[in-house]
Amino acid sequence: MTHTPPAHSVGSFNPWRLAGWAGIAGLIALPAIAMQFTTEVNWGAEDFAFAVVMLGGVGLAFELAVRASGSWAYHAGAAVALSAGLLLLWGNAAVGIVGNEENDLNMWFNAVPVIALIGATVARLRASRMAVAMSVAALAQIAAGVIVQLSGHSTWIFTIVWTVGWTMSAWLFGRAARDR
Repeated sequence: MTHTPPAHSVGSFNPWRLAGWAGIAGLIALPAIAMQFTTEVNWGAEDFAFAVVMLGGVGLAFELAVRASGSWAYHAGAAVALSAGLLLLWGNAAVGIVGNEENDLNMWFNAVPVIALIGATVARLRASRMAVAMSVAALAQIAAGVIVQLSGHSTWIFTIVWTVGWTMSAWLFGRAARDR
């Protein structure tokens, strides 16, 4: 009888994994390439470091999610949550959601992915608990939007879009928990 290693064993080749990491490397390389052809793109070492930490962190987090469950719904829930967090933090750092990136009100929005990360840690990546953690992130997104709205800045469209993202992630994790 021959032994077949599990699909997620260390050292097994996975073309999706390779494509994901190559995509991340390509995204990080794009500004360096663009800087050769235009002065409109002007990244410094700190910009590349930020990109490596953000995109690499999302890649590593997704690796953990894939290892935590074989469920497509779990993988999709993780992908939605990680994308929401990445886009929220990156957009806020680049141009800011309220005014520009230096407006202190933007910190309310930065808190939402941190809350999602703390929730995922407390949930220990278990699907049913991840559903709760992402629901809390959705509520935090609404709270951040309300706080910013009360300070006189309109961010309700942004708040709705990101709340839908966190809610969709919660629903997908809930589905993964029910499909077990």
